[in-house]
Amino acid sequence: MNPEAIVGWVVVFVLLAVTVAGLARRFSWSAPVLLVAIGAGISFIPGVPTVQLEPEFVLYGVVPALLFAAAFGTSVVDVRARRDPIVQLSVGLVVFTVITVGWVTHLLLPTIGLAAAFAFAAVVSPTDASAVTAIAGRLKLPRRVVTVLEGESLLNDATALVLLNTGIASIVSVTSPGHVAADLALAIVGGVGVGLAVGWLMATIRSRLRAPVLDTSLTLITPYFAFIAADAIHGSGVLAVVTSALYLGFRSPEVQSAEARVAEAVNWRTASFLIENAVFLFIGLNTAAIVRGAATELTGWGTVGVCAAVIGTLFSARFAFIFAMVGIFKHGTKYMRTQDLRWKNATIISAANVRGVITLAAAFLLPPETPGRSLLQLMAFVVVVISLFTGLLLPRLVTLLNLAPPDDMREHSAWEELMAQAQARGLERLEVEVTDRDHARVVDQLRVNATLITDSILLETDQNEKLLMTYQRLRQVMIRAERQYVISARRQHLFPESVVAAALRSIDIEELSLRAAPVLDEIERSPRSDWGERMPRRRGRSGPKRSRSEGVDR
Repeated sequence: MNPEAIVGWVVVFVLLAVTVAGLARRFSWSAPVLLVAIGAGISFIPGVPTVQLEPEFVLYGVVPALLFAAAFGTSVVDVRARRDPIVQLSVGLVVFTVITVGWVTHLLLPTIGLAAAFAFAAVVSPTDASAVTAIAGRLKLPRRVVTVLEGESLLNDATALVLLNTGIASIVSVTSPGHVAADLALAIVGGVGVGLAVGWLMATIRSRLRAPVLDTSLTLITPYFAFIAADAIHGSGVLAVVTSALYLGFRSPEVQSAEARVAEAVNWRTASFLIENAVFLFIGLNTAAIVRGAATELTGWGTVGVCAAVIGTLFSARFAFIFAMVGIFKHGTKYMRTQDLRWKNATIISAANVRGVITLAAAFLLPPETPGRSLLQLMAFVVVVISLFTGLLLPRLVTLLNLAPPDDMREHSAWEELMAQAQARGLERLEVEVTDRDHARVVDQLRVNATLITDSILLETDQNEKLLMTYQRLRQVMIRAERQYVISARRQHLFPESVVAAALRSIDIEELSLRAAPVLDEIERSPRSDWGERMPRRRGRSGPKRSRSEGVDR
């Protein structure tokens, strides 16, 4: 394919991805399902070429970026608070799934051998981080559920890929349980160690950079650097990427400028959007080729029956393991009871059984000498597609279970309290720094701005809109008018273009700062914290001094 054709197809893909995503958001459809369906339909059109990607490209080029984007915005504090269920799901559930699905696959397809059956089970065992994060954010699930789902989907990939490598080694050679244990230990220690080292190195370098362009350039190579470095010492590249992303995400307020953090967030959201949609479209475009290849292995209802049995076992194993874990936690020690997920939360976690990019990449990693390779790849593709469709049922399940959504008012009040305390510290610093030479009007204005949130808390009534919300609403109206005037001045050539651009930049920055404040509709889109039943009363003073864990469900 010539360069012009490649560029043309890229343009078509981006337009298709944006159109499908826009329609999906407007009509509350699933964009991944639509892209898979569109790709599958195109794949059966005569004359359409088969789209093929090297599995190494998917593993080294696609997976690190997606994992980094998903992990970077995940709260380290929340993951640590839910570490027990997350570890059990990301390690224990994956091992249990590989054993059960592998055994069933071997019973149904004895000719492929036990090693290939377990390798296939490792392929389909991990949930997809990007899909789970999208589902969790869209459904407004309880914070505890969101944290467990995101943590599991980020870490179970490492376990699955280690077990897959073991299965592949068993296909091409002979291995032993001791060798498997050693590989797993090396993957975990090496992956986490490299991830921390890369995270620390990048944080140290970026803390000395002042240009956002340079900072952003470094962050784009970080996941690949971590993945390749860990893979070089036979550690888990997946764990290295996730660890470095969690570390840098936690340290970013300390080592990056505000402009760099905003640019980084936008860049990773854009990259994640394009890569995810490309993968789902690729899944659909390969449907016809996989079906034709699998037809030589098994035909007719035999294929349907095997796929149905494997999917049923995969889903049943997840439900069985999670509810067994809930029972153990519920009747265990006092500490274990604090980690209890409760049956409604466990039901949602069990049903969030979505597969995606890792399963796709892992399916292509099966070596050519794998018995029944085309059939196993078809089954993996079917698992991904069916799991995407089951994800469509989650909103109904959430409604049926009547799960309590995050308390937006409570979070908004908590945000106000934290900002009031922070601004009180800023006022203290202002009184230290101010001198007689400073203009009194400037100092007075700074004091007024710094006490707006505190006054909003103190003067809040049930009848009147909060001061802060009034300020945000009216200031946004003023900003729109200011922007319209600057644009009008540009059209009339009243000011040099450099002056107009600088004015628009200033207006944009203030608008971004207003939108950063969690007005209620914005809070609903950010499922990142985990508030418990207790919430501290808002204090009438703006001073700090509050226990870090007070009111937070850990």
